[in-house]
Order: sequence, then structure tokens, then C-alpha cells
Amino acid sequence: VASVDVLPKVVKRRVNALKNLQVKCAHIEAKFYEEVHELERKYAALYQPLFDKRSDIVKATYEPTDEECEWKADEEQELTDEMKEKAKVEDEKKDEEKEDPKGIPEFWLTVFKNVDLLSDMLQEHDEPILKHLQDIKVYFSDPGQPMSFTLEFHFEANEFFTNTVLTKTYKMRSEPDESDPFSFDGPEIMSCTGCTIDWVKGKNVTLKTIKKKQKHKGRGTVRTVTKTVPNDSFFNFFTPPEVKTYLACLQDEDSEAVLAADFEIGHFIRERIVPRAVLYFTGEAIEDDDDDVSEGEEEADEENDPDYDPKVTPPPLPLTRQARLFSVALVFFLKPPTEQVRYGYRCFAPSGV
Repeated sequence: VASVDVLPKVVKRRVNALKNLQVKCAHIEAKFYEEVHELERKYAALYQPLFDKRSDIVKATYEPTDEECEWKADEEQELTDEMKEKAKVEDEKKDEEKEDPKGIPEFWLTVFKNVDLLSDMLQEHDEPILKHLQDIKVYFSDPGQPMSFTLEFHFEANEFFTNTVLTKTYKMRSEPDESDPFSFDGPEIMSCTGCTIDWVKGKNVTLKTIKKKQKHKGRGTVRTVTKTVPNDSFFNFFTPPEVKTYLACLQDEDSEAVLAADFEIGHFIRERIVPRAVLYFTGEAIEDDDDDVSEGEEEADEENDPDYDPKVTPPPLPLTRQARLFSVALVFFLKPPTEQVRYGYRCFAPSGV
């Protein structure tokens, strides 16, 4: 890397002018992200009626019409009329054999179990509780308020706690740090707050009771002591570690790691799980995610393969300039905007900034 120190003084002076321009760019970029947040809030209101209807179907307060249930399968999945009729008869027999289920049982629990990031948090004792989860909603901060979003987990009445809604709020900052403006890389999640779960006595899965034997030093007698200690559970998600400031978190590597993981989970639920819940329920979204990962792995494997010989497997023919431009344009329109993840918050970066 070239050192600025060796530059002539007059050139250094001009470089400083460029850096001042860069600071101004950072402030414009911050405004860009603020407007993105406003757009997210605006479109969240448009999505919500659809999500509410999804919730009504899941919890059996609304039965979709035949027209709403029509789904055209891919051509390769289409069956002949004879096979369709046979499948219909078999389905009717199965329905007669077992009692009619209401809504879509264990919808959200199935979603959680299908996603590695979330299933890793689940313990066996969490599953009976998550069977009562009816909906997850996302709310963005109001216009003019500090940037934040809240996840709401809606539960039906159950034997474990009296809350009907559990919440988790993530507060963000979208402005360059005056002491280090060049580090600005989009909104940062600064802190998160959970909620108090009003557990029914004896049902708190975030705590467990252990028995420990203690020997008296003088008399040599042994007694059994009962202690209550923390227990692994998904519901610890609603009791995040307390961090007074973001800078304090950075000074503590353990806190930083825990919060980074927490932010990643909150971000994933907000950005992927809530908007595409049915596809994670069926597994289709997971297949798409796996395809994205496997493509990257295949490219890396080819580069690292000691047996790979470009003479035997020649590279693709070079594209003409027009073809290259078309390919770039096609990728640009088919792919989402540049995504950046900074402690779990997805940001859309304008190109060229």
C-alpha cells in the first residue's frame, strides 16, 4: 500500500480535500439508508394484510376458498388425470381415518426446526411451547423516531406462561461516527431489548434445578444442596445480555460475539423467516439457500482441486464486449441490490458509494 507520508506537501493537501469529500459522501449514504428504512416501513404496511391472512389460515380462524387453494405445480410435477383421481381418493381415505386438523398444526415450530440457525437454539423442552406459537410480526419504528424494529411472537393461551405476546426490539444507528467517519458501512444495530416472560410456576424452561453434594470441612458430613441454574433454551432469546453501549461491547469479545449472534438471528427472522414463512415450512426456501451455497462451494472446489487441469477442462470462451455488458445487466436485474451484513443487519448499498 502506497504511503501518503511520502507525497509532496501540496499533494497531501489535495488528498485532505478528497477525504473531506468522502466524509460528505458518508453523510449522504446515511440519508440513503434512512430512506431505505422508510421504504421498508411503508411496504411492511402493504404486506401486513397478507401476513394477517396467513396467520388466520394457520390458526384456523379463516378457511381458504377452493380458488385460493388452487396451486399449479411445475410441469414435471403434474400428474395424469388418472393419477390425480387416485391420489384424491387416497387423500380422502386418509382424512377419514384421522380427525380433521385445524389450520396448519405446528406451522412455526416446523419452520424453526427446518432452519439450522434456529433449530440450533431449540431444545426438546422448547418444542411443546412453540407448538402454541401462532404468528411472528415485524414492526418498524415510526417516522421521525430513532431507527429500530421489533419482533413480536404471538402465542395462544398455554400452560407455560401467561404472556400472549413476547417481544424483542433492535435499536439501530445510521450516521457516521465523528471520530471515525470512514468506518461507516450502513446502519449498525446498537442494542437490543427483550421482555419479561411471566412463567407459570414450575414451567420456566430457561432455568433448571440441580442437586450438588457438599462435604463439611470440619465435621466431614455430607449434605445435598439444591441450586437453580440457567438452562439452554430458545426462550433465552428474549433475555439478551445487557450492554450499556456499543463501545463497551467492543471492549468485551465475549459480549461482542454473543450480541453478533443475537443480531444475526433477529435479522434473519425479520428478513427471511417472516416474509417467506411458508417456503421454510415446506423446505423450498432451504433448497434455494442450499443451491446458493453449493454453487459457491463448487467454484471454490474447482479452484482448489489439485487434479483440475484447464487444458483438459478448458475455460469458457471469452465473451464479446456486448455479451459481457448483457451478462452484467442481466445479473444486475436478477439479483437483489448489494447486501451488506453488519452485526446482523442487512443494508442496501448504492453502487459507487
